[in-house]
Amino acid sequence: MTDAPAGILPAHMIEALFASGGIVADRTFDDDQIQPASLDLRLGKIAWRVRASFLPGPGKSVASKLDRLKLHEFDLTGGAVLETGCVYIVPLLEELDLPADVAAATNPKSSTGRLDVFTRVITDEGQEFDTVPAGYSGALYAEISPKTFPVLVRTGTRLSQIRFRRGHPTVSDEELTGIDAAAELITGGHARIGGGLQLSIDLAGTGKDRLVGFRAKRHTGVIDMDVKAAHDPLDFWEPIHRRGAAELILDPNEFYILVSREAVHVPPDLAAEMVPFDPLVGEFRVHYAGFFDPGFGHSEIGGAGSRAVLEVRSHDVPFMLDHGQTVGRLVYERMAERPRTLYGEGIGSNYQGQALKLSKHFRAME
Repeated sequence: MTDAPAGILPAHMIEALFASGGIVADRTFDDDQIQPASLDLRLGKIAWRVRASFLPGPGKSVASKLDRLKLHEFDLTGGAVLETGCVYIVPLLEELDLPADVAAATNPKSSTGRLDVFTRVITDEGQEFDTVPAGYSGALYAEISPKTFPVLVRTGTRLSQIRFRRGHPTVSDEELTGIDAAAELITGGHARIGGGLQLSIDLAGTGKDRLVGFRAKRHTGVIDMDVKAAHDPLDFWEPIHRRGAAELILDPNEFYILVSREAVHVPPDLAAEMVPFDPLVGEFRVHYAGFFDPGFGHSEIGGAGSRAVLEVRSHDVPFMLDHGQTVGRLVYERMAERPRTLYGEGIGSNYQGQALKLSKHFRAME
């Protein structure tokens, strides 16, 4: 694979990486596990509740830190509830033996982030979360900490996804300006480019009731992470409606689902990633799940108008958002090759053509 071009590896290259032993698992991939530019990662058979989050650091394994920090071990094969306010470590079914020129990055899946389940991936000797160095050989572990809802998981549950890259495929602001001129990366606003494509918040409200977003309820029931359209949204969420000015005060320690004013377009030869926390625009986090696959919002497949749903949590102090205020930015990267199947093309894509939308676990609002 050393002669392959630089960029994010598409699905067919991920399949080749698995076939060549670069990805190792004791069971075959699920039918919908590979997305156009990423691979879902599956939880393994056991989990540990730990006293604290950690990084192993140089020369140290995850197992060595677990010996000091674990509180108890439990089985996931029959399912288990992960409680809010706790930190868990789970070995993943997928392990890696990457070529020397291939690195990787991980993020929570969109459905994970929209439930405020804080999830990161750790490697042996790791010094950063969600970062896999080029040539890494070893196990992967998920750190999981539900913040708002208790969740039911089991062996095979997919909370995180991994993206493989060769070289440095990030698109510069100058290149991005040219791409936007040719392909219109956003609609419903003017493209503002600086460190990536900047996005703003939509607080105008939609429909007759001027729905702006949702605030998570506390002390709810359990959400099964593997079941779609099973839960009544009003049991878990408080709808937020615009009353008066198009603004919203974020309360500390509360979790919100909001939406970008602009609709995002990711052309087939690019992928994108949301910067989750940018102190330059405010002391709040706007995204847990950061990957936007090639074809997201792409008009040729009927996905034009796909908004970026934002998972928002304020830090420490109340913070006021105004309609149209910049809240985040998308960094675009080049694909090594165009994927053979794009996001939304019959591959179980849950969020193509979305506007303001809760995760797939909830029934549609009546």
